[in-house]
Amino acid sequence: MQRVLAGRTFGLVCAVAIIAGITFFYRHVLAANQTTVALSFLLAILAVSAVWGMAVSASTSVTAMLAFNYFFLPPAGTFTIADPQNWVALAAFLVTSLVGSQLSARIRKQADEANRRRHEIERLYHFSQKLLSEGNVIQLMNAIPNYIVDSFEAGAAELFLPQKDKFYRSGHGVALVDEQKTKTAFLRDEVTIEPGAGLYFVPVRLGARAIGSLGISGAMMSRQTLDAVSGLVAIAIERARAIEQLGQTEAERQGERLKSALLDSITHDFRTPLTSMKAAVTSLLGSQGTDRPQSTELLTIINEECDRLNHLVEEAAEMARLEAGEVELSVAAVPIGEVIQTAVTRMKSVLATRVIDVRASAELPAIRADFERIADVLMKLIDNANLYSPKEQPITISAEANGEFVATSVADRGPGIDSFEQEMIFDKFYRGKDHRYLVRGTGMGLPIAKAIVAAHGGTIAVTSQLGHGSVFSFTLPAARTEVRR
Repeated sequence: MQRVLAGRTFGLVCAVAIIAGITFFYRHVLAANQTTVALSFLLAILAVSAVWGMAVSASTSVTAMLAFNYFFLPPAGTFTIADPQNWVALAAFLVTSLVGSQLSARIRKQADEANRRRHEIERLYHFSQKLLSEGNVIQLMNAIPNYIVDSFEAGAAELFLPQKDKFYRSGHGVALVDEQKTKTAFLRDEVTIEPGAGLYFVPVRLGARAIGSLGISGAMMSRQTLDAVSGLVAIAIERARAIEQLGQTEAERQGERLKSALLDSITHDFRTPLTSMKAAVTSLLGSQGTDRPQSTELLTIINEECDRLNHLVEEAAEMARLEAGEVELSVAAVPIGEVIQTAVTRMKSVLATRVIDVRASAELPAIRADFERIADVLMKLIDNANLYSPKEQPITISAEANGEFVATSVADRGPGIDSFEQEMIFDKFYRGKDHRYLVRGTGMGLPIAKAIVAAHGGTIAVTSQLGHGSVFSFTLPAARTEVRR
């Protein structure tokens, strides 16, 4: 209130100064007729009305009328009016100035109202953008009061949710919000406004149902803005809950899918060696007179199947370590040609007579990698190509520079992978639907390879066409670039 009075007093002083300036100008600088003086006064009154409002403008009109009468209507220097027509002129001047002031003040008020609403809409827009940036329900609840304080320049805000009987408060000014009144706004489902104290208590409604309430202090907000804030908060809470529920549903679906894949892998890949071992042990126990060559063969089967089971367990443990980030890489500048040569040499016993076509220029830049880990990746891709393509067809291994990366590819001429399976080929325990019971494996080789390449800051992908084979490619940073971990 004091600020309003101070503003009006200042406006009145300025208005009187303007009238005095106009009077001085036409009295001592430029002589003008009464019409010119009256119009000048009217322009000044309209300007004052536009800046300081109707109250100051009305006072200015009276002051201008008295100055016009005293200084410009005959007899000048007195408030006496000799000509009756001047009474009409003076009355017309006063009425015109008051009407003009009122119209100017109304236009100014409407403009101020339009600007205020525009400002509120902008604040609501920024508030809604902040709400949409949160997807976690708990984080959203804690952030809403701070968003209200920041967006609407409030002193404090709090959100009450009856489901948990809990208040979420802004980080400062908590003492200015009455918790009981905030809770009452939800219980009564009605808005309470205390304009003198700048307090607002509004229920948060989703449709016709109240799901909580808000308490806001130290802000200037219209009823429409309060309703909009309430609606936005309700929608944001429901949206976050829906996203969280969708995420939980998707996680459960993925968990069931992983469980099915794991059970499938266990029932096939673990049961096969166990069955062989059980048969061999049963033969040894049931045939006391078995000759030594036959015993040796049975013991060899047991040994091989034990190794196979051990390999399965090692792969599962390796995948767990990679996902937990517990594997340390010994990164150095490594020639990709040496990695390819080492992988091919180590796979020689598995590849037997298969032709391996290596296409890697000696001019390629070195890669920044852990030699043993990347050799293992390449061995897994070679083994995969060997298992899923005819023995008489060659496997092509190529490498080429690709900007700041070096791309290495392993191509086979197998049956290919359809587009649907290409999206899941790097998932743990996943194996092609047409080969899972025909080809040995655990479905862990490609996921492990992907995890190792990702740890080096690279990428791995597959391109395939049914009936024409598949190409597995991975990229790694060249030695001159930094490894992104």
